[in-house]
Amino acid sequence: MRIRRYRWSDLESVWALHQICLAQVGLAPGDGVYYEDDFPRINEIYIADRGDFLVGEVPGGRVIAMGGLRRVDDQVAEMCRMRVHPEFQRHGLGAQMIGALEARAIELGYVRLCGDTTLNQPAAIELYRKYGWREISREERGGCVVLYGEKDLVTAMSHNVQFE
Repeated sequence: MRIRRYRWSDLESVWALHQICLAQVGLAPGDGVYYEDDFPRINEIYIADRGDFLVGEVPGGRVIAMGGLRRVDDQVAEMCRMRVHPEFQRHGLGAQMIGALEARAIELGYVRLCGDTTLNQPAAIELYRKYGWREISREERGGCVVLYGEKDLVTAMSHNVQFE
């Protein structure tokens, strides 16, 4: 998989990937858990505001993974929109995307990442824990339990964590 920055021409592909991955875990757009208003404004919300949005593609240009960094404040970015197409899951591609996003967050000067997932997404929970994220809270929203987590990037850097 080749990871690169999002382009406008990727919008249809990332929107489809988002819908496929939510359906895989029984979630749906507009269910009160996930919002979609950022998709038409990825450049504005992520890239232009000291963040980034990355896509992973296979030869031939098919987008099979994605993830974004959204600025929360000068110190913290939210890692969001982490998706890997179901056909390509369990092959280390999510780990590659997390590594790329964490490395990019460090380049952008962030010291901490935050993010969320749901109990409906056990593979995501496992992946985040494997990469040193810690759960900070839970809440019920839209009939799902949402887990909020964070990762201290300064500690990760000081322990020589290697990003792929």
